[in-house]
Amino acid sequence: MIAQTIQLALAPVFVLVAIGNFMNVLTGRLGRIVDRSRHLQSLHTDTQGMDHDAVVRELRSVDHRIKLINRAILFLVVGGIIIALTVGLLFVEGLMGFDMEGLISATFFGAVLLLVAALITFLRETRIATADLRIPETFL
Repeated sequence: MIAQTIQLALAPVFVLVAIGNFMNVLTGRLGRIVDRSRHLQSLHTDTQGMDHDAVVRELRSVDHRIKLINRAILFLVVGGIIIALTVGLLFVEGLMGFDMEGLISATFFGAVLLLVAALITFLRETRIATADLRIPETFL
């Protein structure tokens, strides 16, 4: 019985590993965005006119990107907690004999939905970053 429960718990554990790897990517990206934000903040007082306006525009964009990355990380953390709950419920069901298939299915599905939400949020952030980094035609 315990061996079968462990086998059932493997799928959610693989999702948990994927969430951890994705969080690594997001935290690395967040670190680079924060560094860029600090650099732009130092330029804020040293610029004037059109250059200052460009710095302010980029600061706004960077601020929005930071919020999106933080939201994606939140989705992943909550999803990871729900996956851990799913694994715990699998063991409670297997060891205690309770019928919790509906609850276990709901928690797993909820965690997958949070993973999808994190991916969509990450896509939004990367689209903003790409739009900000377009190379002007004059350089091509």
